[in-house]
Amino acid sequence: MSKERIRWGIIGPGTIARTFADGIAHSRTGKLVAIATRNPDKPGIAEGFPGARIVNGYDALLTDAETDAIYIATPHTGHAEWAIKAIRAGKHVLVEKPIALSAFEAEAIYHEAKKAGVFAGEAFMYRLHPQTAKIVELVRDGGIGSVRIIRSSFGFNMGTYRPEHRLFANETAGGGILDVGGYPVSMARLIAGTVEGQPFLEPEKVSGVGHLGQSGVDEWASAVLKFPNGIIAEVSCSIMAQQDNTLRIIGSEGRIEVKDFWFASGHQGGVGRIEIIKGNELQTVEVKEDRWLYSFEVDAAGDAIGAGEAQFRSPGMGWADSVGNLRVLDQWRASIGLEYEIERAEQRKTNLSGASVRPGNTVPRRQIPGLSKPASVVTLGFEFFPSFAAASLTLDAFYEAGGNVFDTAFVYGGGKTESIFGDWHTSRQVPREEIVLIGKGAHSPLCYPDVIAKQLDQSLNRLKTDYIDIYFMHRDNVAVPVGEFVDAMDAEVRRGRIRGLFGGSNWTRERMDEAAAYAAKNGKAAPAALSNNFSLAEMLDPIWAGCVAASDDAWKTWLKEKQIPNFAWSSQGRGFFTDRAGRDKHDDEEIVRCWYSDRNFERRDRAIEMASTLGRSPIHIALAYVIAQPFPVIPLIGPRTIAELEDSLSALDIKLTPEQVKWLEA
Repeated sequence: MSKERIRWGIIGPGTIARTFADGIAHSRTGKLVAIATRNPDKPGIAEGFPGARIVNGYDALLTDAETDAIYIATPHTGHAEWAIKAIRAGKHVLVEKPIALSAFEAEAIYHEAKKAGVFAGEAFMYRLHPQTAKIVELVRDGGIGSVRIIRSSFGFNMGTYRPEHRLFANETAGGGILDVGGYPVSMARLIAGTVEGQPFLEPEKVSGVGHLGQSGVDEWASAVLKFPNGIIAEVSCSIMAQQDNTLRIIGSEGRIEVKDFWFASGHQGGVGRIEIIKGNELQTVEVKEDRWLYSFEVDAAGDAIGAGEAQFRSPGMGWADSVGNLRVLDQWRASIGLEYEIERAEQRKTNLSGASVRPGNTVPRRQIPGLSKPASVVTLGFEFFPSFAAASLTLDAFYEAGGNVFDTAFVYGGGKTESIFGDWHTSRQVPREEIVLIGKGAHSPLCYPDVIAKQLDQSLNRLKTDYIDIYFMHRDNVAVPVGEFVDAMDAEVRRGRIRGLFGGSNWTRERMDEAAAYAAKNGKAAPAALSNNFSLAEMLDPIWAGCVAASDDAWKTWLKEKQIPNFAWSSQGRGFFTDRAGRDKHDDEEIVRCWYSDRNFERRDRAIEMASTLGRSPIHIALAYVIAQPFPVIPLIGPRTIAELEDSLSALDIKLTPEQVKWLEA
């Protein structure tokens, strides 16, 4: 890296790229050295970026030895892909807002930057301008009393529908919310946080409405944000309606108004004006600034890079702030039913970095009795994701690490989990024979033998396959003779729709034994798998009604004797082995109710001690404990992000001895 100035390259030679180039030219830390384009012969490129080398193709810039940092200025749909590619090439990145299409994608980008040890930031230029700092100061000083309402808009009128323009193109994630809606949302979160002495505050509720045009993008939209401190924010954006574009911060004793707050004192510097209105009195605060608007983010990034820091310092958009802002935009889009074509399975056929999804070998595999193909030592459960686009990031990462066992159920998300998995393995063209697919049916209150075939019909259709590898009766109904359940499952085995194992999820030992005896007596396929809770911490009270834990000594004796594989849910104690729990912590009702006991805390203490000795985390020890049992336990993990997934998988290299297992239990 240059000792004097950060050498910048730009991917994408559009209007915003030229604006950023102006910022570099008027910065104290940066120098523009290269512009990457897929059409180097296009007229005007050299004139638009004077002094910069024209690089043919985006990939060429990633390997350019004379470039330290890259500004991503492609259409929205290319932001995450090229940010990750640049980070993996060892480049610092600043990505034009929005940094990604969703909070899930943004988290993936920042996780890559953390691993690579490079700077990554989202380019909200106004957040680093002195005028924004002055607005924050005025709010903090309490001159308008207690802040009650924030109103902010960013909207313009394109005049007529132009299908060729990126703002109207669904395939490039056009519309107002992602393009300009992030400005009023980020300002509202900044002001709400300022009131609490924090850099930002997340709303507890987001309600949005909007108008989708003929191309399916939002042409005008509004949302209401309710913050935990009682502040209400009304935000709006548009590409087909000219709005007043004024920030209004309304307090108990007056209000602050700022026209075009994101433009501050102007592109090339000038005077910004903040108006304070109290009754009939009007006070104007002028913020004179000669520096160019976009130079502030160039220098803020340059300072962070020079200091070896991975993200913007306050008041820039740090990682948590950036992710939180996109999370609000995600909710706003969900409120109006806005999904982009690129987020659908038929269009999203590669991973986030644009590469084909291929199996890895990091996650070990084992042979499970009754299964013809090896199975990864952990299973991925993913019922919490809101969409295919969000879930596919974790599904891709798990498979690319070597994981091949996936847990679904008829009731998860009303069938959404099954549909997401079906879309994933078909869009990625993952060979079905490489996957161990778990399905579950007959959940309460429909826990009856005659619903199994009907639900399996629907499950197979959603999953886009003609068989399940492992099928569990999701609950038990002791009012029904166990033989009726065995008969129903045996019928599906004979039909070829269950081609591996079946058994009970949340079944007792007594019912499992009774079912096995009935099968042996009547020549039926016998239940040979279990899906009960198993953890270093013994579950004291069921998390959900009808749940069964299999962690106590009697269960361990039975599992060791039978050698029946247990696909264990909540295998890491649902937060008990993290700092969410503790003898003096009682905020989380579920953790307290289900796990708090002297015996469990003694085990937690030992896990903490062992983790300290091994240089790991207690939750890693908890996972290693489950895998180290003298009977087959395949833990189910439910990470929400790629970072959480990789953290869990990092525990797989811990090999506990029988003596260490006993010590943890003592």
